Amino acid sequence: MARLLALVYGVICYLVFLGTFLYAIWFVWTMDAPHAPPASLGAALLIDAGLLALFALQHSVMARLGFKRIWTKIVPRPIERSTYVLAASLALLAVIVFWQPIPGALWSIQAPAAQMLLHVLFFAGFGMVLVGTFLINHSDLFGLQQVWTYWLQKSYEPPIFATPGPYRTVRHPIYLGFIVAFWSTPRMSYAHLFFAVMTTAYILVAIQLEERDLVTFHGEAYRIYRSGVSMLVPWPRKKSMAVGKPS
Repeated sequence: MARLLALVYGVICYLVFLGTFLYAIWFVWTMDAPHAPPASLGAALLIDAGLLALFALQHSVMARLGFKRIWTKIVPRPIERSTYVLAASLALLAVIVFWQPIPGALWSIQAPAAQMLLHVLFFAGFGMVLVGTFLINHSDLFGLQQVWTYWLQKSYEPPIFATPGPYRTVRHPIYLGFIVAFWSTPRMSYAHLFFAVMTTAYILVAIQLEERDLVTFHGEAYRIYRSGVSMLVPWPRKKSMAVGKPS
């Protein structure tokens, strides 16, 4: 019964994530539509900043290896990742539901060709996010593999370090996809600008924390990878090296 409940729980958490992710795409897409101004600009900024801080703290704390070691003494290990995914989805949903509009816009591009290009970049960015998750094991990233192996009574093996596709060009194509999507808009409202600036800043901080854990987990293999492949911008490799699965 425990294995069945874990499997059902994992699937439900994944479905909550999937619905929230699609809702988030719509949220960013419609963020620049005209909205009634808030009663107080200062209150709107504080609420939006608080929502983003909640989201950032949830991600930064629950994703750390030290927290996981403590957390798995409370939450069974097979559903630890699913619980993280659920918490992340609820934090993102709070941002979407309670986000406050901010009047005005930094830019508004009217040229149809430029608008089309930015729309293409918007969906390409989110497409890069989705593809990136499948390249590094989508089911493991969102907790499905953990509950599935538990259901089958098999030992769970974490994914081995590999650098498929765009991971040979940039170390974090998923984060790059988010940045491209968040900044690609023909009309950059001040609310969207605040969102894009804050989330980009968080991504830059999150990468440092994540890479510290990756070095701890993968050791020298990740150090070599980090030394030869750019973080976000696809510059030429910093060193002549073959990037791939560690030996």
